[in-house]
Amino acid sequence: MVKVFLVEDEIVMREGIKNNIKWEQEGFEFVGEASDGELAYPLIQKTRPDILITDIKMPFMDGLELSRLVKQEMPDMKIIILSGYDEFEYAKEAISIGITDYLVKPIAGAQLLEAVKKVGKTVQEERQQRMFLMTFEKEQLENTQLARQKLFRKLVSGKQPVSVLLEEGRKTGLDLAANRYNIMLFQIFADGKAEGYSEEQNEVIRTIEKVTEEMPEVLMVELGLEGWAFILKELGERKLGQVEEDFFTKLQNTICKYNGIEYFGGVGKEVERLSELNKCFEEANRAFSYRYLKKRNQIIRSGSQARGCSVDGELQLSRLNVDKLDRRLVDSFLKAGLKSEVMHFIDEYFLSLGERNVQSLLFRQYVTMDMYFATIAMLEQMGYESRELVERCGDFQKMAEVFSTVEQTKKYLRNVLETGIDLREAVSRKKYSSLLKDARSYIEQNYDNEDISLNTVSASVNLSPNHFSTIFSQETGRTFIEYLTYVRMEKAKELLRSTSMKTAEIAYAVGYKDPHYFSYLFKKTQECTPREFRAGA
Repeated sequence: MVKVFLVEDEIVMREGIKNNIKWEQEGFEFVGEASDGELAYPLIQKTRPDILITDIKMPFMDGLELSRLVKQEMPDMKIIILSGYDEFEYAKEAISIGITDYLVKPIAGAQLLEAVKKVGKTVQEERQQRMFLMTFEKEQLENTQLARQKLFRKLVSGKQPVSVLLEEGRKTGLDLAANRYNIMLFQIFADGKAEGYSEEQNEVIRTIEKVTEEMPEVLMVELGLEGWAFILKELGERKLGQVEEDFFTKLQNTICKYNGIEYFGGVGKEVERLSELNKCFEEANRAFSYRYLKKRNQIIRSGSQARGCSVDGELQLSRLNVDKLDRRLVDSFLKAGLKSEVMHFIDEYFLSLGERNVQSLLFRQYVTMDMYFATIAMLEQMGYESRELVERCGDFQKMAEVFSTVEQTKKYLRNVLETGIDLREAVSRKKYSSLLKDARSYIEQNYDNEDISLNTVSASVNLSPNHFSTIFSQETGRTFIEYLTYVRMEKAKELLRSTSMKTAEIAYAVGYKDPHYFSYLFKKTQECTPREFRAGA
């Protein structure tokens, strides 16, 4: 119902308006009354009416002064001024304040009701528009996530002015101002895998989002296939270290409730300036790369990793054996690692095997051979021939300079792993092309179902929503909801052109249970109403 509040110093008139109009029967709720603006203002703040009816001339605080106060605090409230003075100056001032209507006393009850009904209709239309906008913005959440991803890349590039970053942060709902900062990169794995659809995984994600929303010091940015970045902020008196510990504890306690879910986090080093987040990110990324070298279900801080100790204890040259090199670590990285992480992985892998060992020419030959053949094995599983790697990287057995120094060995291995990942991604793109074809087919067959969502479509191709969303937008140039809306609007236009169905019927036919929202969305995307489109068609 539309709420109405009345301010009138003449008690006879106030009682007449209050009692002679059947407010509820007319679709209104009469929420209060007062004899002057001073008494009315706190009551208006409490009841938050949609329409304020006020006399213009009253003791203590007149109607114009009350209207100014109300408009400052509640700009959407509609105000109807009643005045016994048919004077231009009053009307002019009322217009400048933003008064909705100006009625001259004496006024009949029927005339006042007509004016209130007219204003009430405007209130309801504005409510509906706000509701539609909220629904639309909720549906466009994917766009916000992509905008945040782009902003995060700018943040950690160190190349954007702080003023630009702060403004873009505000636009995407991220308040970046703080005393100190840190970054944690984080990923969860369902049944040991980052990919694949799992309702339990989705539930964990929703819980993590809720935990983050409850902590103003933590900003969450979804990074697609790479998991999440959490920007940790020091606000006020609470130190950043305490914020970190509280958040990490809540995260770990949340995930521990789910038996099939594992996690890994890498934390950078604190910085004082937003412009220094690139340094923080570099350290967090280095710590995060340990997810291929260490057991999961832990959060590693930059600089806390053990240096110079082997995965299975220190590896002595006298006991050198290929079997001692844990190829599972390399296999794991080749299957899920990113090109941007290759150098970090090689650095930390070498450090984990012991500095004395990697100085040995013989040992570096073993390490190179192990990584080289691990890459060959992965590529052969994908249908490549071993010559693909030789043609791109050269045969290390014929390249003496590969082992001349530790850095030369790392450089060659970097080329090998990056080439392996490039070829892996080429196969993945083909696989994803088939999956996206299936996803588009699913949307075409189910667009008329109001319950179709990112979750249901991603489940149909056995991918997690985050993974599917990232791939879909990369490959199609549209977010999932943009594509679904496009399909629905095209179907709606087809029905408008070729049938005599009513707009409400078409709305239901293309998956919208609210025909008003359908009309709102149609106009927003097609720049005309369904009726105008039909007339033009």
